[in-house]
Amino acid sequence: MYFRTLRRSASDHLDLSRPALNDSGLPHRTAINPSETSSRAPLVPHNAWDDLYGLYLGVLFAAMGVSLLAKAGLITGGIAGMALLTSSLTGLAPAPLVPLINIPFIIFSFFVMGRFFASKSIVVSVAIGGVVAGIDHWLGVSSIGNGFAAIAGGTFLGMGILCLARHNASMGGTGAVALWIQRRYGINAGISQLAFDLALFGLAATSLPATKLLWSVLGTVAMNGMLIVWHKPGRYRG
Repeated sequence: MYFRTLRRSASDHLDLSRPALNDSGLPHRTAINPSETSSRAPLVPHNAWDDLYGLYLGVLFAAMGVSLLAKAGLITGGIAGMALLTSSLTGLAPAPLVPLINIPFIIFSFFVMGRFFASKSIVVSVAIGGVVAGIDHWLGVSSIGNGFAAIAGGTFLGMGILCLARHNASMGGTGAVALWIQRRYGINAGISQLAFDLALFGLAATSLPATKLLWSVLGTVAMNGMLIVWHKPGRYRG
């Protein structure tokens, strides 16, 4: 290797422009986008224990969210909202309503999302109903503020749905349809779910008091906000 020096005369001008520097014949490095490097990293799929723990957390968070909303007499979107609205109209406990209302949506999941997804959703739906019933006995709450129930309940429920989705399951209901729309058409699951929720709230507006309905809207925004922010295609790997 050797160095070559060019002698310049006084009349020469040094060209420091970007094209001149790039055309100097010297190799140059291109900045590497960290996202490109991470995208080449090998995928590490969840193992059975990962899925089991993820489903456990999803059931726990979702059941807590449903329980908080139910104790305040609020509703939300998705299968949980259907169960809560039916409970307020009929006087039945929301726990058994979750798996019962879920039946047609589970059938839909079986055909479009696969039997494995549908089987998980059946287990999750029944488990959430059982845990909601258990929380009513384990957690004695004499009163709960509408604002806290809406924000905390909606956030818990959204986190539960997110955990389930990360491990190829759902509570069923319109959530399964929203996940299918995201996979099939690339539309964010939270946005699709919000559209379904608006239809459900239109129905609820005919029976719920206006104040309860408004607090329920806040809880639904909190729930869907979790999905819109965190459940984006390409954000999560493995």
